[in-house]
Amino acid sequence: MRRTQTILQQALRAARRNLNDGFEKHSSSGKFLAAAQTISSIPELHGLPEVVVAGRANAGKSTLLNAVVGRTTAPLMHSSKKAGRTRALNFFSVGPSAYGKLILVDAPGYGRVSKQEWGELFEHYIEQRTQLRRVYVLLNAPHGIGKSDELFLEMLDALSQTGSVPWTYQAIFTQIDRMSTAQIGEMAKLKDELHRIAPTCLPPLFTASLKPRLGIESVRSSILEACGLLTLD
Repeated sequence: MRRTQTILQQALRAARRNLNDGFEKHSSSGKFLAAAQTISSIPELHGLPEVVVAGRANAGKSTLLNAVVGRTTAPLMHSSKKAGRTRALNFFSVGPSAYGKLILVDAPGYGRVSKQEWGELFEHYIEQRTQLRRVYVLLNAPHGIGKSDELFLEMLDALSQTGSVPWTYQAIFTQIDRMSTAQIGEMAKLKDELHRIAPTCLPPLFTASLKPRLGIESVRSSILEACGLLTLD
């Protein structure tokens, strides 16, 4: 039994190394594919597995995605200095072929005006996109779970419980290095609050803005599992 567990642990570590190496190796081949501001402009992209990253306006989506694909010095995704500026679904490839092996999607930041301006587009995308494998929700850990975060998570939870969507969803708490000692001590309560709001949410991930960025390997491993890819080679 112990030998079997050891073999499984070694295989898991090897898969994670492959993912890390794969993202780093093929980061230069990652490229912008399309931007969809309307339902009719959402691209097909040959049915490759997709993951989408959402969060409050300027929650660090572009920064996280650049770190995931290893493009911190020559960013693939560019963040806007104006909150809520991005109002399209932006599609990016990762992998050596023309369309990559998976697609990363940067969603518009939700918040004060998001529902009116892009709610229909995003909801159509997650309800109808058969190749979507996971929805990631970025939550600013020092700020906690805000009202807009709560409403967004409740929407995902309701869709997930219908059993009619092909994806799962997972929260990523960002900037944990900026939390005070007292806030870190309350982390368990923050996780409990997340579970109360969205019972079907997968266990959360945690990242920090330090260099090297902490938690990126866990995010990559999560993407690997979601897309059913053992390696990007």
